[in-house]
Amino acid sequence: MSSSASLTGAFVAAIAATLLGAAAPANAIDADAAQALAKKSNCMKCHSVTAKKDGPAFKETATKLKGKPDAEQELYKHLTTHPKIKVDGKEEEHTSPKTTDEAEIRNLVQWILAQ
Repeated sequence: MSSSASLTGAFVAAIAATLLGAAAPANAIDADAAQALAKKSNCMKCHSVTAKKDGPAFKETATKLKGKPDAEQELYKHLTTHPKIKVDGKEEEHTSPKTTDEAEIRNLVQWILAQ
């Protein structure tokens, strides 16, 4: 193979790698980290991914918010402002994720919305 063919092949490979990298979402969801935070924060005590418990399933929440332009911000606010919720007819304060890292909370929000 000639050196110009090698350079052309390398150039095409570099372009392809760049384009494929650009196709990946800028803030891809880290599902393992989101699930770990949900467990650490005791979210799974009242929620599950697919089944209703004391709180709605994450899948139900995702369906309810699907298509809303402010879905991510609405769920982020719910998780960080301790709103009043009803559990067994009794009003309680919703707990927040056990982190102060906004990126970790946003990852959890995106994971819930992806269910």
